[in-house]
Amino acid sequence: MDYSKILGDIKVGVLGGGISLEREISLLSSKEVVSILKRNNINYVFIDIFTSEKEKVKELIFKNKIDLVFIALHGEFGEDGEIQKILEEIGIPYTGSCALASYRAMNKIISKEIFVKENIPTANYLVCKKKEFPKIDKYPVVVKPYFSGSSIGVFIVFNEYELKNALKEAFSIQDIVIIEDYIDGKELTVGILEDKPLAVVEIIPKGKYFDFFAKYKDDTTFIAPAKLEKEVYRNVQEIALRAHKALGCRHFSRVDIRLSKENIPYVLEINSIPGLTNHSLLPLSARVCGIGFDELILRMLILALNEKEVKKN
Repeated sequence: MDYSKILGDIKVGVLGGGISLEREISLLSSKEVVSILKRNNINYVFIDIFTSEKEKVKELIFKNKIDLVFIALHGEFGEDGEIQKILEEIGIPYTGSCALASYRAMNKIISKEIFVKENIPTANYLVCKKKEFPKIDKYPVVVKPYFSGSSIGVFIVFNEYELKNALKEAFSIQDIVIIEDYIDGKELTVGILEDKPLAVVEIIPKGKYFDFFAKYKDDTTFIAPAKLEKEVYRNVQEIALRAHKALGCRHFSRVDIRLSKENIPYVLEINSIPGLTNHSLLPLSARVCGIGFDELILRMLILALNEKEVKKN
C-alpha cells in the first residue's frame, strides 16, 4: 500500500512531550514517529505539549494548521482522555482510543471493575487511600498508583515492612493506590492493531519485575513470540482482545498480562498509547507478525483518517 499517496494532502501534527512523569519517554516516542513520517515523505510538524491549559493547547494546534494528530503523549494529559476531549471538541481526528476509553484504560480501578463485570480474569485487588494501612493476609502483593503508566510507583512487596515503604512511595505520586494479588507466573504482553491481536511477547526482566528501569534502561529479555502451547497462546490473545474491547478501545493498544502457573491469563492493564521507542513492545509484537515499525505507524494514521471518514458519513 502506498501510504504516502493516501496521506499526501494531510498535514500530521505529532503531539509529544507532555506534562506527566513520562515526558521523557513521550519525547523518545515522538522522535521515532517523526523519523518515520519524514522517511516516508509525510507532511508533519512536531508539537511539544508543555501545558494542560485547554486554550493554550488549542492555540498550539490551530497555529500549526494540522489535519490529523498523532498522539505520542504518555501518562497524564496524554492517555487519560483529556487531550482527546480537546481534539474532539475542535474536530481534528487523532490516533488511538476515544476520550472515554482512554480514561477507562488509565484508571486502573475502573478498568478492574469492567474486567470483573465482563468475566475477564484479573488479579484480586483492594483500593487504598492515603493515611490508610490495609491488613494483608497473604504476601506477596503488588502496589501501584491507580492512575499512571510506565510502571512508575509499582512495587512487589513481600512483608509488612516493605508494604509500608511501597505505600509511602506510591502515595508520593497519587493519593489512591491499588494493592493486588501477585500472580506467580509469566509476564506477557499482547499488541492489538486494527482491533485484532498481534503476537504474544514474554518479558523476562533482569531484576524482580518489569519496572520503569527495566523497561527503558536495563537489560530485559523478550521472547517473541512467547513459547506457549498453541491453545494457551490463542487464549492469551483472545483475553487480550476481549479486554481491549471491554474498555471500548479502538484501533490499537497493548495489553499486559500475567499468565499463572495454571495457564490462566490475568489482565493487569491496557496501555491505550503504548510506548514507541526502540525498547517498546507494541512494535516488537507487530514485527513478529510481519509488520515493520514504519508500516505500524502509517497504519495508525490511516485508522485515524478512516475514523474521520466514518464520522463524516
